Amino acid sequence: MIALTAVGTLGGLTLLLTTALLLAHRRFHVEEDPRIDDVEAMLPGNNCGACGQPGCRAFAEALVSGEAAPAACTVALDAERAEIAAFLGVDVGSAERLVARLACAGGSNVARLRARYQGPPTCAEAALVAGGGKACAWGCLGFGDCVTACDFEAIRLDGHDLPVVAEDLCTACGDCVTACPKDLFSLQRADDHLWVRCRNENAVDELLEACTVACTACARCAMDAPAGTVTMAGGLPVLDTAALRRASEAAARAAIERCPTGAIVWITDAGDEIRGRAARPVVRRSVRPAAAS
Repeated sequence: MIALTAVGTLGGLTLLLTTALLLAHRRFHVEEDPRIDDVEAMLPGNNCGACGQPGCRAFAEALVSGEAAPAACTVALDAERAEIAAFLGVDVGSAERLVARLACAGGSNVARLRARYQGPPTCAEAALVAGGGKACAWGCLGFGDCVTACDFEAIRLDGHDLPVVAEDLCTACGDCVTACPKDLFSLQRADDHLWVRCRNENAVDELLEACTVACTACARCAMDAPAGTVTMAGGLPVLDTAALRRASEAAARAAIERCPTGAIVWITDAGDEIRGRAARPVVRRSVRPAAAS
């Protein structure tokens, strides 16, 4: 008898809760705009997050609600963005193009090792063992976690184990930023041409023994750049990119000319890096020993 009462009570509670849920669903249900499915189908489907949304579905919802413009999708082709704009009856809009840039120039030809790392050949694993074995504690470890993370084949390792970003292929998804254990990657505006290729905050002359292209905090770039556009902090140049955009190209490029190591560079529209006239020639000094697998 007790068992039957318990079963009946549970059954009644279940029925009551089910009824409450159905009533709540009817009261609070919001019809979804059917255009969201159509717009999502027009998007690349990479779910890279470069648009600022967690995925293509969320971006489609933002487009339909008018909270975003088609131009924010940096992966889609111009024709695809135009198709979405025409479908929604909105302007394509404009967006600042971002690209991933690496704050290190210390490949195996210019940066020394202080220890031989033996372990899984990944930057993440190497960084756990005394920072990876490189003499510069801030330097790129060169095992290519960023290359693996990039789904758009926009990053490759050069002959000296240094990542090179093909800016025309970069979608600014940020996966390389997340993958780098040294926090050397960041997303920058493509039309910002001045760039500091170093993160070493140990501003002493001896650091050149660790890496011949490191910033020595000589501050010549700050002295030569338009007033206030380049300042020194923590042993490194800090760029006021907004102020640099307002300066003429000739004035902004003056910042690189007297840099003795080429730690600050000018990046052209084609993605090529130009070092200043005073930068010492890069002379091969060492080769990274192969990591044990």
